Amino acid sequence: MGGAPIAVIGPTASGKSDLALDLAERLGGEIVNIDAMAQYRGMDIGTAKLPVAERRGILHHLLDVLDVTETATVAGYKEAATAVIDRLLADGTVPIIVGGSMMYIQGLLDDWRFPATDPRVRVKFEEQLAEIGALALHRRLAEVDPAAASTILDTDGRRIVRALEVVELTGQPFAASAPTIGEPRWGTRILALDRETTALDERIARRTDAMFDGGFVDEVVALCGQGLRDGKTASQAIGYAHILAHLDGEYDLDKARELTFIGTRRYVRRQRSWFRRDHRVHWLDAADPGLAGRALAVLDAGTAG
Repeated sequence: MGGAPIAVIGPTASGKSDLALDLAERLGGEIVNIDAMAQYRGMDIGTAKLPVAERRGILHHLLDVLDVTETATVAGYKEAATAVIDRLLADGTVPIIVGGSMMYIQGLLDDWRFPATDPRVRVKFEEQLAEIGALALHRRLAEVDPAAASTILDTDGRRIVRALEVVELTGQPFAASAPTIGEPRWGTRILALDRETTALDERIARRTDAMFDGGFVDEVVALCGQGLRDGKTASQAIGYAHILAHLDGEYDLDKARELTFIGTRRYVRRQRSWFRRDHRVHWLDAADPGLAGRALAVLDAGTAG
């Protein structure tokens, strides 16, 4: 069965994977990952990557395509995802785009063309990052571009540097390079899941505990042997950065667990704020026991997107 792509987006831990699989089964679709960190091979537990055995035999694309030493970028993802989606559409297969990485979603669906980079400017801010740390550099970003600072974690040094670079090169806020939200590429229909805040926080807490109780630390130790500490993006992922700090003796494991939960919860707040600005999104209650049927009714009615 052919058809325009369907994007299933929303906050972390809201339940996107299950709905995406239900839709893929019913529509003859295949999954296209749009979670930045799930692109990394070996980063399984900390990204809550769905095990192969739980994928219902449905093909998943753009999972496990990067080594942890490689830098994940929106531009690189956009190029790879565009090729996958074009191929699926040509084959009459419905792409089900699933994930919650905000700029990846806008970059792909709105064909965001990012400003060029300048190595000299980049190095200047990277040196400042090394000298004063991500938190202090994030404060500087907040002074010159509050909107960018509100969507970038104060632990995400690479993206802080990139935002400051764009501001300096263009003389405009980082978001000024963003496209006007209009018709999404390929006529993609956008569904977003959310849950009541307390319930979602409880799910985040359970997920965090399951990760730490399920071998997360061992996963990070193994990835260190593959160069995780040298990866500019992989090493900064929520949870991974905290376990690395624990392994370096900065705090105990309970503190790493707590900070992972807090970091995830903060990230969820940013996701909600970002996605709520998009008028094309049709929101669904992830706690609805008839969620898949409701999503299909929305798609059939043509009210999403």
